[in-house]
Amino acid sequence: VALSVYEKDPTLFFAATASGGLIKTDNNGITFTHLFDRESTVSIGDVCIAPSDPNTVWVGTGEENPRNSVSYGDGVYKSTDGGKTWKNMGLRQSFQIGCIRVHPTNKDIVYVGALGRLYGPNSERGLFKTLDGGKSWQRIHFVDDNTGVLDIQMKPGDPDTILFATYERQRDGFDT
Repeated sequence: VALSVYEKDPTLFFAATASGGLIKTDNNGITFTHLFDRESTVSIGDVCIAPSDPNTVWVGTGEENPRNSVSYGDGVYKSTDGGKTWKNMGLRQSFQIGCIRVHPTNKDIVYVGALGRLYGPNSERGLFKTLDGGKSWQRIHFVDDNTGVLDIQMKPGDPDTILFATYERQRDGFDT
């Protein structure tokens, strides 16, 4: 389960699951609304509300928890109306999105950690950044075709400084 809570109003939050889609509450969980039901996948790795605008919500598709029965996604989606409608914003060949972080004061600056295809090489892995709300993406960190980004954190008070964790899919050296 991935959660995103709007810090200025903690009664508003989204919960996303690997196989159950996305739900939203604006009354601290008394009621929930199912969202993201008409998209090509309901497998979600992460959800993130823009800290500066609760109507801007990002979803990274593809389950981020590698296991024997995993569902893949088709990139990142953005909603600008609080989750009512969604638009695919690219990174379709990343298959699994590990994490999304939105700049605290500029909703157009977004970081995406792409795990990539879990059981084979994949060139669309790494840490991606957009400065224009997802119209274009720049890969700002890449290890190799077997290593993806699983988690991202922004430094409090300095959101231009980020830390991220990578995950390498192949563990052959440990099998012997």
